[in-house]
Amino acid sequence: MINSPGQHICLDDLLSRQTSDQHPFELLSSLCEGAIAVDADCRIIWMSPKYRQLINIPEDKELIGTPIEELLPTTQLPRVLKSGKPTFVDLMQINRRWCVVTRMPLKDHDGTVMGAIGFIFYTELESLGPLFDKFARLKRQLEQQKLIRPSRYALDDLIGQSSVVQQLKRQARRAALLDTTVLLLGETGTGKELLAQGIHHASPRNGGPFVGINMAALPESLVEAELFGAAPGAYTGIEKGGRKGKVQLANGGTLFLDEIAEMPLAMQAKLLRVLQEREVEALGSNSLEQVDVRVIAATSKNLKQLVDEGEFRADLYYRLNVLPIRLAPLRDRKEDIPLLCQHMLESIQKQAQIPALELTDSARQWLYQYSWPGNVRELHNRLERGCVMAEGSAIEPEDLGAFDDLPTSETCITSFSPQLRAPSLSLSEIRLRTDKIALEQALEKTGGNKSKTAKLLGISRATLYERLKKCQANK
Repeated sequence: MINSPGQHICLDDLLSRQTSDQHPFELLSSLCEGAIAVDADCRIIWMSPKYRQLINIPEDKELIGTPIEELLPTTQLPRVLKSGKPTFVDLMQINRRWCVVTRMPLKDHDGTVMGAIGFIFYTELESLGPLFDKFARLKRQLEQQKLIRPSRYALDDLIGQSSVVQQLKRQARRAALLDTTVLLLGETGTGKELLAQGIHHASPRNGGPFVGINMAALPESLVEAELFGAAPGAYTGIEKGGRKGKVQLANGGTLFLDEIAEMPLAMQAKLLRVLQEREVEALGSNSLEQVDVRVIAATSKNLKQLVDEGEFRADLYYRLNVLPIRLAPLRDRKEDIPLLCQHMLESIQKQAQIPALELTDSARQWLYQYSWPGNVRELHNRLERGCVMAEGSAIEPEDLGAFDDLPTSETCITSFSPQLRAPSLSLSEIRLRTDKIALEQALEKTGGNKSKTAKLLGISRATLYERLKKCQANK
């Protein structure tokens, strides 16, 4: 039976239903397009005939006892087996065909995981078209009724309990009350667009549109039409009624100009008119259009320096720099990392429909000691990578890419020590000496502190002592 609320299949109950002429798994496989089951060691214990046909396995080929990953390298059954948690309605490509699959752990009455089973419910995704269409209609309905907020953020979505984040939220709330231009300053990946949307939603303009545009992603030839619109006949291929620009689309709401430093000088004068006169002139038009728009600009560059170098208009800079708000880099608010990780992991796992994964202690240590040049965006990307690469129920430092930037054996041979360039060294000897050099450098950097050394290397203290012992024994 499937235990409420559908978290696993009770193996004892299933086996009790076995008849003399029918395998118990066939009772379940008859309801789907194919099924496969593995034991606690992730070895195949059963496969339905339909599944064999799908993966082109002859009926007479013996598969019992074969490790599942030898047959299906991309299978997620080992993860279900290790985590003890199911994955519902996932997509998997088998022999170049996309299939809708469900995977569930097999447990005994004591809750011990005895194996796992995977079901294929659909091999023709076209048959799911009406279901996808219905979901899309319901989503549009909810958006129109404003019951959900698509791709929008409030200030409460800014995750963190550090004093830096709390001060940032206070500044943003005060800025939201004033209907004036805001300039967001901060490194790439610090969350400037999230904060801009939060300010918009906390302002009296929250009933109006929020329109964002990344100036760095726009070719210079398209900037004017994209920002300020184009009149009918302004260029070949334009719509009969002309084209509205982002400024006109944001009328009554907020215009977010990301990477404002990348705006061409010629367009900066037109933006200045929007800010000062609240009017815009479309490309190819001789008339001015009144607009009611609040501008929030953002940059990761030093605008004042660009002004001094003649790369940015001074009058526009001072018009933008009315309410400057600086976002701190992640390395300056590392106490927020645990909360950010919790929030991001829940989001990633929900979106990807994978079992919940936790961070090991060594992974948390590495996250805390890392310098985060890519800030919060990089943290999200590394956690997403960890969820994909983790093979068990926990994410290790290597799953996060902790050792990607460590020197290879070849680098160590050529750069670290002349002793490693000896042609008679075996691969194991090279690895051992490379480990020794890395350990010595880390110990020197931390003043011999073992705990700090382990954190610096992204390993546990037990692993550190084990490697030190091995290096000592092979002196």
